[in-house]
Amino acid sequence: MDKIIQLTRELGKALQQDDRYIAYGLAKQVNDEDTELQSEITRFDELRAEMRTAMSSENPDFDKINAIDKETKALYQKIMSNPHMIVFNATQKALEELVSNMNQIITMCANGKDPETCEISQGCSGNCSACGGCG
Repeated sequence: MDKIIQLTRELGKALQQDDRYIAYGLAKQVNDEDTELQSEITRFDELRAEMRTAMSSENPDFDKINAIDKETKALYQKIMSNPHMIVFNATQKALEELVSNMNQIITMCANGKDPETCEISQGCSGNCSACGGCG
């Protein structure tokens, strides 16, 4: 097997042992087991589908669209204020930051930077040439 690929697999194993990865997995499991939260998420998805249908109608019913929009926004706020969702979002953000930092280092190294001294950028500088990628 290619040495770089093998080292990447080792990096993947290390990532999965990191506290941020473990915390994210646990938070995801708690969210998945929260039946009320899952019902709210399902209803939110249904409302979004209803909104798309209502808005694409030949003769849109703006009262219905406004009612769906109001319900969607209220439900979104309820979902996002759920304590399990708050923890999930925080752990997801921490994991995404870790992976982004890893990507930045790999990208900088691929562009010839010294792996020991390349600096991780926190946030977007607007200069895409030195970036590990958005998202």
